[in-house]
Amino acid sequence: MANLKLTDVEKTYAGSVNVLKDINLDIQSGELIVFVGPSGCGKSTLLRMIAGLEQITGGEFMINDVRMNDVPPAQRGIAMVFQSYALYPHMTVRENMAFALRIAKKSNAEINDAVDKAARTLQLTEYLDRLPKALSGGQRQRVAIGRSIVRDPKVYLFDEPLSNLDAALRVATRIEIAQLKESMPDSTMVYVTHDQVEAMTLASRIVVLANRGIAQVGTPLELYETPQNEFVAQFIGSPAMNLLPGRIIETGTNTTVSVNDGNGVVRTNIPTTGEQAGMTVNIGVRPEHLEVTTSTDYALEGRVNISEALGEVTQVYLDKESKGGPAIAKLAGIHRDIRNSVIRMTAKPENFHLFSNERSLLY
Repeated sequence: MANLKLTDVEKTYAGSVNVLKDINLDIQSGELIVFVGPSGCGKSTLLRMIAGLEQITGGEFMINDVRMNDVPPAQRGIAMVFQSYALYPHMTVRENMAFALRIAKKSNAEINDAVDKAARTLQLTEYLDRLPKALSGGQRQRVAIGRSIVRDPKVYLFDEPLSNLDAALRVATRIEIAQLKESMPDSTMVYVTHDQVEAMTLASRIVVLANRGIAQVGTPLELYETPQNEFVAQFIGSPAMNLLPGRIIETGTNTTVSVNDGNGVVRTNIPTTGEQAGMTVNIGVRPEHLEVTTSTDYALEGRVNISEALGEVTQVYLDKESKGGPAIAKLAGIHRDIRNSVIRMTAKPENFHLFSNERSLLY
């Protein structure tokens, strides 16, 4: 059982290069928290600060109300699984998993019990006498996880543990990690990844990092359904949310917006006040929520430059620009002759988002 609290945490290199600032985060016992963000946003650095492998240059880090800033890594009650397996090649699976316990001078009975229990949990029992070279990549990663489990730590840290695996193994090992968490409901886990699917399927809550700080914290569906800013709106979800320029023309419980890219008008379920009339906004709509329409109420109109038939959906790229690239829609089913067609698209009122100065009008 472990609660983690980071208060105004900062990381600065060489006295002037600030890579993380104002990190405020409460992690409750039993949560699986996932750090995501673009390359270089500091997610692995933050994980290493929690582990004690990087010095905290500002703020305070607590585990169970005990200040950890100056506590050595070995005394924090933390186990870390790295991107590389880092197994000892001359040791068997059993010996690799038992190594930390032998260093801690545990009895043979304690070591055997801990290793056997972890092996059963990770379905490694039949591989205990093999060397790492006789295992697949997924099996080696499970051994690395097992090496952490036997220590019975307060907190488990995972630093992109699946990035070295091929696509099929990533899926299988991701499922195994989810099952492992279910079998250890009181364990607190912090997981770093650049893979949205891992984040959305594993996390109790996701921490999106950007611009040296936290862009938003929430459950996977909270980030998908109610992003607080344009960065999160476009970072969560694939393809990214379309952002189209527009202007508020009717306010109230339901807001009506004209779309600058054409003569379209959309109605949203977002409430606004009278003083927001005429405000310039970006209208957000996810590709999977767009549908073809013949109405004069539409979000965008354009020619289909490229269509990708994916079986269950057809992904189309229009000649109209969304913020950061072409507007994209995902249409259910197969649309063989849609390329070069000019189409109008809209979405249901509840599927539109409005952003002003990159912030959602809901916040």
